[in-house]
This record gives sequence, C-alpha cells and structure tokens, in this order.
Amino acid sequence: MIPIFRDMKPGTAQLSEGPLSDRFQLNKSYVMSLTNQNLLRSFYMEAGLWSYSGNGGTTTASTTSMEGPEHWHWGWESVTCELRGHFMGHWLSAAARIYAQTKDAMVKAKADTIVAELAKCQKASGGQWLAAFPESFMNRLVNGKWVWAPHYTIHKLLMGLFEMYQLAGSEQALHIMKGMASWFDKWTGHFSREQLDELLDMETGGMLETWADLYGATGEEAHRLLMLRYERRRLFDRLLAGEDVLSNKHANTQIPEILGAARVYEVTGDERFRRIVDAFWSCAVTTRGYLCTGAGDDGELWLPPERMAARLGAGQEHCCNYNMMRLAHMLLRWTGDSAYADYWERRFVNGVLAHQHEDTGMISYFLGVGPGSRKVWGSETQHFWCCHGTLVQANAAYETQIYMRDAQGIAITQWIPSALTFEQDGGEIGIEIAQDGQHGLYPLNKWSVTGMKAITEVDKLPIPASRPDCFSYRVTVSTAKAAEFTLKLRLPWWISGKAVVTVNGAGRDDVPGGAGFYELRRYWSDGDTITVQFPKSLVAEPLPGAPDRVAFVDGPVVLAGLIEEERQLTGEIGKPESVLTPDRERNHSWWNAGYYRTYGQSSNFRFIPLHEIKDERYTVYFPVVPI
Repeated sequence: MIPIFRDMKPGTAQLSEGPLSDRFQLNKSYVMSLTNQNLLRSFYMEAGLWSYSGNGGTTTASTTSMEGPEHWHWGWESVTCELRGHFMGHWLSAAARIYAQTKDAMVKAKADTIVAELAKCQKASGGQWLAAFPESFMNRLVNGKWVWAPHYTIHKLLMGLFEMYQLAGSEQALHIMKGMASWFDKWTGHFSREQLDELLDMETGGMLETWADLYGATGEEAHRLLMLRYERRRLFDRLLAGEDVLSNKHANTQIPEILGAARVYEVTGDERFRRIVDAFWSCAVTTRGYLCTGAGDDGELWLPPERMAARLGAGQEHCCNYNMMRLAHMLLRWTGDSAYADYWERRFVNGVLAHQHEDTGMISYFLGVGPGSRKVWGSETQHFWCCHGTLVQANAAYETQIYMRDAQGIAITQWIPSALTFEQDGGEIGIEIAQDGQHGLYPLNKWSVTGMKAITEVDKLPIPASRPDCFSYRVTVSTAKAAEFTLKLRLPWWISGKAVVTVNGAGRDDVPGGAGFYELRRYWSDGDTITVQFPKSLVAEPLPGAPDRVAFVDGPVVLAGLIEEERQLTGEIGKPESVLTPDRERNHSWWNAGYYRTYGQSSNFRFIPLHEIKDERYTVYFPVVPI
C-alpha cells in the first residue's frame, strides 16, 4: 500500500500556547495523577501477587504498597466489574502519546514502570496470559455464556502496549504482546471457521487491529494467521454486498472492527480489506447522513438513514466519535481527500472538545442534541466508563492531525496553532501556524498578551468595529537556506465564499472557491509568511429526514440554545440571520465566536458553542416556520 499522505514523526509538531495546549496539559496532569497501585490492582489480584488485608494493604511481589479502598478505582474499573482492566490500555496509549509529544522523562518512567509490572503479572500467570480477569472469561464466551466484553478489554490493553512500543520505544511492551499472541494462537487454533464466526459475533473490539499491528511489527507468519482468524466475515461480507448491516446495531462494536480491516489493508496491501473499509464508510456516513456534530449514532446505536428525528435521545457516544475520527484520518492518509479532514474537524470541535469539561478535564459519556439535553460528567476515580478511556487518548494527540507529508511537501490538514520542524533537502525547516484573534476569529477563546496589546497600543491597526466574519491565520516559514517544496493548505468545508491568501503580502488570484486543498509550490526562504482568511457565515443545517428542523452552525462550531425545551422559531431557514443576531460578541481582549441570541420571537434566548456547555440544559435542533 502506498498512501498519499504520511504522518509526521512523533514530536515534530508542538501545540502553541492557547486553549488546546491548556486542555492537553489538563489531560496530562490527570493521567499522571493516577497511581500505579490503582492502575495495576486488578492485574496484581489476577496474577496472585497481592490481596487486600483490610489494614492499609499488604505488599506485592514488586514491594508496592496499596492504598485503602476509599482511594481505589471504582465504576467500570471496580474489582467486581467484568470489564475491569480496560482503562489500563487507554492509560498506556495516552502516556505513550504524551511522551511522544513532550519527551517528558517522568511520563516515560511511570509508563515503563507499569509495563514492567505488567510483565511480572504475565510471568506469574505462566508467561502468556495477561488480563485483569481470569482465563475462564474466554471459555465462557466459547460456551455461549454471557460475559462483559473480555475481547474488548484485552484489545485496549494490546493497543496500549503497542503504542508504548511504537511511540515510547518499549521493547518490553512488544515482548508482552508476543506472549499474549501465543496464548490466543493456542486458544483459537483448534476452532473451526464456524466456531470463530460465532465467537466474533460477540463484542470483539479491535482485536483484528492489534493483531495487524503486531504482524506489521514482527512479520511473523504465526501473527499473520492469528490476525486473519479475527476477520469478522459475517459483517464484512454483507458490507461488501451493499447491505445496511448497521442500523440499530451497537456502533462501537463495528467501528473498531473496521479499524482492524483498515490496518490489515495497511500491513498486507490486500485490496479486499480496502473495499470493506470503503463499503463501511459509505454505509455509515455517506448514505446514512449524520447529525450536525458528525454523529451517526445515538445511545450507542446506529441511527437509521434519514429517520433521525425520532431518535434524539441520550446522544452520541464519545468512543464512537473518537473511533470515527481515527478512521477518517486513515482514509485521509490513503486518499489525500480533504473531505476526511473536514469530517475529523467537525467531530473534533463538536465531539472531543464538547465531551470534555474544560475546567475539570472529565468526560461526558453521551452528548445529546435533542430538546433539554444535559451533559453528565464522570469523576476522576468513581466511573471509568469506556469513554473515560478514549477521553485520555483523544486529548493526548491533537498535534498528530495538524500536518501531514506527501511526495511534494507538507499539507496543513487542521488549522490548530502549532509549530512543525522537519527536514527537507538536507536542511531543517520550520512552519508555524498562528491565529489572529483581532482581525479574524478562532473557535476557542482565551485571554492572551497579544489581545491585551491590541487594546492598549493605539498606534497599531484598529480593531474592527464588530465581530469579524472570518477565521484568520498566519503561516510562517523558517529555514537556514532556501528550499523548494509544496505547501498544501486545507480550505475547510464551512468556508463561505472564497478564501483570501497572501504570500509575503502579495495576494493570490488562483485560490479556488469552496473546500479542498490549495497548493503553493515555491522556493521558501526564511521569514516567508502566508496569511489566510476563511470567510464564514451562520448556516442552518437541517436534521436528516426532517428538513424543517435545523441546527445553527457558525463556521465549524455547532451552537446550542440555552433552553430546556424545543421552541418553534419563526424566520427563513435559508437566512438564519432572520432568527439569530450576534450577542456579547466582545469580551475584554478577544472576540467571542459563536455567541448569538434569538430576536423577534415570542420569547428570546441565547446560543453559545456546544463545546462551551458545562452544566446548562440546552437544545440544538429547532423547528423553523416562515414568518
């Protein structure tokens, strides 16, 4: 397989100071606050290395002192929960990604210590099996007896171990994976294809993906055969036949399985698996349609195509949101099609950011868009829902999505303030993306020194009289010697009209209208500067299957009405400015993006970005009738 785009090497991109770097640091602090004892407790118990004595704890074979139960991890990580151990894999993934971004030695030391302790647990269990639950759970699956997702839980552990190997250089993590692969090879080796298919109809998570990762790393035939045993043919064959096998099914069962098919394609080049992924995307996204947030699920189940109005209940699940973003990124890498980056952005702004409490860093399992929705926040140690795990992963890797490389140069795929360093023609090149918060907006607002200077330095350019109707960015190149390469700029899906691009102050007249990539190829010199303005407008996006019910979207930002019930609004759907007017547009030294209020209604109320909602009741979709 030869991809169009390649990911940048870990650590080559760094987030700039701002709201996203604050969220990253909040996530990092939480990841590091969780004690080794609590993360490992169920693994120690299963391996026979520790049991709680009731007087503050005894010691393990690793001489680790345990805390009393009031400090333990509860909820889905409770020692009585069948899903226990799932968060360990998420934690390892997050730690590996944080280390790749920061090179923080303390993060790596903590993660390496935990991997070493897992290795001791594996050795105590015979050298192959490793889990926070007994092997009997797997035998219950074979015998058709219900058990809560042991494959899913082990997949998370394998994924975390692989990312510790891939991103943090832990050979011990890869060794643990090989031992686990040996156990599963023996366990599945005597099953018929029919038995395997029955087994895979249970929730198997992304086992196919992690075995593909392992095979890609080792090239061993045993790992290839194990990978192929986990192909879920009953799902894949029906997708290839063009059937809708998703409606009303558990969404986060199928998405990880498709991520597995995608990885098999990447490590083998087998076109059948590429066709499976394309068929899934068509079924899940293209023909199904999606809500304004990008979601095609509600309450963990796939919504039926074009019949979503009656299903706006609990809301989208964070795990589904995150895993669909992962798939979109893979498809972007394969195709170079900016539509996948557009989809990722919609899900990021109105999913990842909207699911996380920006003050506490905690997760809302579901994100509703129906009347009177409310985010229910998890806690640091009392819940550990599945989405708690994807929370720490998703918020540990923003920077990996910003820049990608192709044969001609660099593509800016996400407009996130950051800096990139890479090699080109034997020299080091730097690219920096900065936002202009005074003459163009950014979806996330924050006080800054730049903003303060703008309101105090009277000899500078005047601040616009009202909130700008664009997002504005500056891209600066740094290099010791001139270098020729192409810089691709993503023109986003929400652009209204034509982007304005200048290079060193000279306007470009070849910028296309609409979304896509705009290419600039030249010899770049130190200090070359590109400015980009993306005009935006307020739009009303109809609910699929219910064109009279709309959500209001400002650029990439979904707006939420601060009201506890559905309210019929009067105005023109094609002219949302007939319903909403700007509100509280300026706050001290920055513009407030996405703040509106209704006017001319029976009673009026405010709208704010969905990602800013904390504890308020809110509604996203509204019926609009002509005046």
